[in-house]
Amino acid sequence: MSVSDPGETLARQDIVYADYQSAKPVDPRVVAAMLPYFTEKFGNAASLHGVGDAATAALENARTRVARFFGAEPKEIVFTSGATEASNLAIIGYALRNRRKGDHVIISEAEHVSILNIAKYLEKNGFRVTRVPIDLYGRVSPKKLRARITDETILVSVQWASTEIGTEQPIGEIAELLTGSGIALHSDAVAAEGLVPIDTSAVPVSLLSLSSNDLYGPRGLGALYVRQGVQVAPVLLGGGQERGLRSGSEDLASIVGMAAAADILIAEMGAEVPRLRAIRDRLVERVLTEIPDAHLNGHREQRMPNNAHFRFEGVEGEAMVLSLRDQGIAAATGSACSSKTLEPSHTLLSCGLLHEEAHGSLEFTFGRWSRAADVERIMAALPGVIARLRSLSPLYKTTTPA
Repeated sequence: MSVSDPGETLARQDIVYADYQSAKPVDPRVVAAMLPYFTEKFGNAASLHGVGDAATAALENARTRVARFFGAEPKEIVFTSGATEASNLAIIGYALRNRRKGDHVIISEAEHVSILNIAKYLEKNGFRVTRVPIDLYGRVSPKKLRARITDETILVSVQWASTEIGTEQPIGEIAELLTGSGIALHSDAVAAEGLVPIDTSAVPVSLLSLSSNDLYGPRGLGALYVRQGVQVAPVLLGGGQERGLRSGSEDLASIVGMAAAADILIAEMGAEVPRLRAIRDRLVERVLTEIPDAHLNGHREQRMPNNAHFRFEGVEGEAMVLSLRDQGIAAATGSACSSKTLEPSHTLLSCGLLHEEAHGSLEFTFGRWSRAADVERIMAALPGVIARLRSLSPLYKTTTPA
């Protein structure tokens, strides 16, 4: 069975895909690695016969390879249905298991909506949650975080990088701050994995939420890194798979796919990241030079190498996305998980933007099949889109003299 190349497919459809943060194509090499586990190597790792033994061997081999990518030990990796489940297991599981130590949890204001909703759940169940503000670039200050720690604090959750504006958080400094305190550190690493080095042997996070698709593996699979000695309670009960922390038969084909995706990144990440950064930087330069009243959101340097997040005065983000779609360009206004609400980004509001400013955001994220020509195509369309929408907007007042 042949597997289509995503780049060729996009070219045939005449689409520029610049929304890699919301979904990545599965690498054809990953699909090839997965295929035998649907028909030939279909065993359940919980079975005691030879077919089950082969499945167990494949499962543990994949666990070892995923662990290697993150500088972890195999026994520290728990496979889940995705990063959202991994974060639920990390935060709720840790809070429940360690409630006797305290009832206070700290998160940042810029967390993904899944973390924000977990925090609301904890608050409804008797925990206290403090939200640390971010600066105008979207970064958490370790000093401000330290000021919010109490004797009852048991867990801090700060994302490795923003899925929206791409800003990288000072996770190393935060981990150092918490070392020896008895407070666990969880980080949602979805926006950063595969783009910056994440080495749990060097940065002492306690818990790390991971996504297969963000490595160009299959969707619907993730993993939680649980540092040895960290205790969490299961939040999904059943047959006791994954060391009792995540019951349910393992999705072996997808797990093998995640391992294959990690192997590819180990080999190719060193060349891929500078290539993506060059594409991103070219787009940023041209947008800020060629389009009036355009601004870059997030930190200029301390951001993911594939992320370009802009705001355009006097224009609605959804209108820009739909107008670009009509010209074969796929972009986003922010996190796909919260795009249906049509509310302004909580991250941008926390950065200090007004509601009308936050509404005018547009996110481009590049990936494995992005090319330099994509920037040319975007810039052939975007200035005209902005000009047309501004001509219809009562909110925009041109700075150009009449």
